[in-house]
Amino acid sequence: MFANYLIGLREGLEASLVVCILVAYLVKTGRRDKLPPVWLGVGSAVLVSMAFGAALQFGSSELTFTAQEALGGSLSIVAVGLVTWMVFWMRRTARHLKAELHGKLDAAIAMGTGALVVTSFLAVGREGLETSLFIWTAVQATDDGVRPLVGAVLGLLTSAVLGWLFYRGALRINLAKFFTWTGAMLVVVAAGVLAYGFHDLQEAAWLPGLKPQAFDISDVVPADSWYGTLLKGVFNFQPDPTWLQVTVWALYLAPTMFLFLRPGRVAAPAVKPSAAAPKEPTSDDPQAAIPAGARAVDADGGATDRVRDGARGTGAHPVGDEG
Repeated sequence: MFANYLIGLREGLEASLVVCILVAYLVKTGRRDKLPPVWLGVGSAVLVSMAFGAALQFGSSELTFTAQEALGGSLSIVAVGLVTWMVFWMRRTARHLKAELHGKLDAAIAMGTGALVVTSFLAVGREGLETSLFIWTAVQATDDGVRPLVGAVLGLLTSAVLGWLFYRGALRINLAKFFTWTGAMLVVVAAGVLAYGFHDLQEAAWLPGLKPQAFDISDVVPADSWYGTLLKGVFNFQPDPTWLQVTVWALYLAPTMFLFLRPGRVAAPAVKPSAAAPKEPTSDDPQAAIPAGARAVDADGGATDRVRDGARGTGAHPVGDEG
């Protein structure tokens, strides 16, 4: 249940931040009349994501056991690939996400209402489809009734509340650290989902090696015990995995975690000193004229950094605060 709560929280918060950025930008720039198309796109994305999850759940129930295992295993691998790409993408582009969305929103406004709906739909729909797929595969892996689904729903509700608090400026947390730690935990969860996905393919006879097992500690960690249930729910732990499951789990987790947690070297873009006075901020975006890592020349000729807190990627300010 905790693993699915984490999935719902992490994925839902990303979608909530996207919505907050879009809405806050339109409100701050005095274009409230453009909000209905944005909300239409967001609502459509949510409905499509829910329909996709329902189709996976009810559609797979009509299949034979072998087909269910093959579908579950294949989609588990796809889901792990998407989530892995997502956590690395967010780690790399989080500090530029705000400016990127502002640019797309301006272009959509210039093109018309339809483009605005499509832009907001795509911005939220990608997160929604990834969330539906990963939650479905995680629920299949845990096989613990409705508790995983309840955990995912609670995570999504929590992310919605946090998104609203960000927009109101009532909550300040370090988003860079938040996404780093939750991303690392998602990598651990994804490793378990991937291993279980390969086990499903073995059950479907698509892959060999279902026997013999790598080890069997069912007597030490019974699957129906509270700690067995906890390990299963958090890490997708299986007391009797196959050799292929253990190999896949280790080959995914070790290099992925190393690459994700290693310190990244991000070079700040430098601006050549100019005798001309710096451009004054516009009324639409008071901070738009101060790019990340911009360098200004002091009166004595020395260079000083002028970097906004948000451009540093600290995320220690509310998303809706533009001024």
